Amino acid sequence: MKIQLKRVYETESPDDGFRILADRLWPRGIKKEALHLDFWAKEVAPSTALRKRYHQDGKFEDFKADYTQELLANPAFASFLEMLKPHKVITLLTASKLIEKSALPILEEAISKNPLKTS
Repeated sequence: MKIQLKRVYETESPDDGFRILADRLWPRGIKKEALHLDFWAKEVAPSTALRKRYHQDGKFEDFKADYTQELLANPAFASFLEMLKPHKVITLLTASKLIEKSALPILEEAISKNPLKTS
Protein backbone atom coordinates (compact mmCIF):
# COMPACT_ATOMS: atom_id res chain seq x y z
CA MET A 1 0.00 0.00 0.00
CA LYS A 2 1.27 3.44 -0.92
CA ILE A 3 0.69 6.15 1.70
CA GLN A 4 0.86 9.83 0.83
CA LEU A 5 0.74 12.81 3.21
CA LYS A 6 -0.87 16.13 2.27
CA ARG A 7 -2.30 19.29 3.75
CA VAL A 8 -6.04 19.74 3.31
CA TYR A 9 -5.33 23.02 1.53
CA GLU A 10 -3.44 21.29 -1.30
CA THR A 11 -5.26 20.51 -4.52
CA GLU A 12 -6.86 17.10 -4.85
CA SER A 13 -5.17 14.79 -7.36
CA PRO A 14 -6.45 11.69 -9.18
CA ASP A 15 -3.35 9.96 -7.75
CA ASP A 16 -4.56 10.51 -4.16
CA GLY A 17 -6.48 7.26 -4.02
CA PHE A 18 -8.53 6.91 -0.81
CA ARG A 19 -8.49 10.32 0.92
CA ILE A 20 -8.56 10.35 4.74
CA LEU A 21 -8.73 13.34 7.04
CA ALA A 22 -6.63 12.33 10.05
CA ASP A 23 -7.43 15.32 12.29
CA ARG A 24 -9.89 15.19 15.18
CA LEU A 25 -11.16 18.71 14.41
CA TRP A 26 -12.58 19.84 11.08
CA PRO A 27 -10.14 22.22 9.32
CA ARG A 28 -11.03 25.91 9.43
CA GLY A 29 -12.21 27.49 6.23
CA ILE A 30 -12.86 24.21 4.41
CA LYS A 31 -16.35 23.22 3.33
CA LYS A 32 -17.07 19.51 3.65
CA GLU A 33 -18.03 19.14 -0.01
CA ALA A 34 -14.84 20.95 -1.12
CA LEU A 35 -12.46 18.49 0.57
CA HIS A 36 -13.50 15.42 -1.46
CA LEU A 37 -12.96 13.09 1.48
CA ASP A 38 -13.51 9.36 1.50
CA PHE A 39 -13.23 9.02 5.28
CA TRP A 40 -12.76 11.18 8.37
CA ALA A 41 -10.59 9.21 10.81
CA LYS A 42 -11.24 11.31 13.90
CA GLU A 43 -11.41 8.15 16.05
CA VAL A 44 -7.72 7.41 15.36
CA ALA A 45 -6.51 11.02 15.48
CA PRO A 46 -4.59 12.12 18.59
CA SER A 47 -6.83 12.62 21.63
CA THR A 48 -7.79 16.15 22.57
CA ALA A 49 -5.63 15.99 25.71
CA LEU A 50 -2.59 14.79 23.75
CA ARG A 51 -3.09 17.38 21.02
CA LYS A 52 -3.36 20.21 23.57
CA ARG A 53 -0.28 19.01 25.46
CA TYR A 54 1.73 18.91 22.21
CA HIS A 55 0.62 22.43 21.31
CA GLN A 56 1.77 23.64 24.73
CA ASP A 57 5.18 21.98 24.99
CA GLY A 58 5.99 21.36 21.30
CA LYS A 59 8.10 18.26 22.01
CA PHE A 60 7.59 16.13 18.92
CA GLU A 61 9.41 13.04 20.20
CA ASP A 62 7.18 12.92 23.29
CA PHE A 63 4.12 13.47 21.10
CA LYS A 64 5.23 10.68 18.77
CA ALA A 65 5.71 8.20 21.63
CA ASP A 66 2.41 9.11 23.27
CA TYR A 67 0.41 9.06 20.03
CA THR A 68 1.90 5.71 19.01
CA GLN A 69 0.89 4.32 22.40
CA GLU A 70 -2.62 5.77 21.98
CA LEU A 71 -2.98 4.17 18.56
CA LEU A 72 -1.92 0.73 19.72
CA ALA A 73 -4.35 0.87 22.67
CA ASN A 74 -7.22 2.20 20.54
CA PRO A 75 -9.73 -0.47 19.39
CA ALA A 76 -10.76 1.84 16.53
CA PHE A 77 -7.25 1.52 15.06
CA ALA A 78 -7.74 -2.17 14.18
CA SER A 79 -11.05 -1.34 12.45
CA PHE A 80 -9.33 1.52 10.64
CA LEU A 81 -6.61 -0.82 9.37
CA GLU A 82 -9.22 -3.32 8.17
CA MET A 83 -10.94 -0.54 6.24
CA LEU A 84 -7.66 0.33 4.49
CA LYS A 85 -6.97 -3.21 3.22
CA PRO A 86 -8.67 -2.92 -0.20
CA HIS A 87 -6.94 0.37 -1.06
CA LYS A 88 -3.68 0.43 -3.00
CA VAL A 89 -3.13 4.16 -2.43
CA ILE A 90 -4.25 6.26 0.52
CA THR A 91 -3.66 9.93 1.20
CA LEU A 92 -3.64 11.10 4.81
CA LEU A 93 -4.74 14.72 5.16
CA THR A 94 -4.12 17.30 7.87
CA ALA A 95 -4.67 21.01 8.43
CA SER A 96 -1.29 21.28 10.20
CA LYS A 97 1.16 23.71 8.64
CA LEU A 98 4.14 21.38 9.09
CA ILE A 99 3.25 17.88 7.96
CA GLU A 100 6.54 16.48 9.26
CA LYS A 101 5.69 17.69 12.79
CA SER A 102 2.05 16.58 12.65
CA ALA A 103 0.38 13.30 13.52
CA LEU A 104 0.50 12.14 9.88
CA PRO A 105 4.03 10.65 9.79
CA ILE A 106 3.29 8.86 13.08
CA LEU A 107 0.04 7.43 11.73
CA GLU A 108 1.79 6.50 8.47
CA GLU A 109 4.46 4.60 10.42
CA ALA A 110 1.86 2.83 12.56
CA ILE A 111 -0.07 1.75 9.44
CA SER A 112 3.11 0.57 7.69
CA LYS A 113 4.37 -1.42 10.69
CA ASN A 114 1.06 -3.08 11.51
CA PRO A 115 0.65 -6.75 10.56
CA LEU A 116 -2.99 -6.19 9.49
CA LYS A 117 -1.97 -4.01 6.56
CA THR A 118 -1.80 -5.24 3.00
CA SER A 119 1.14 -4.58 0.72
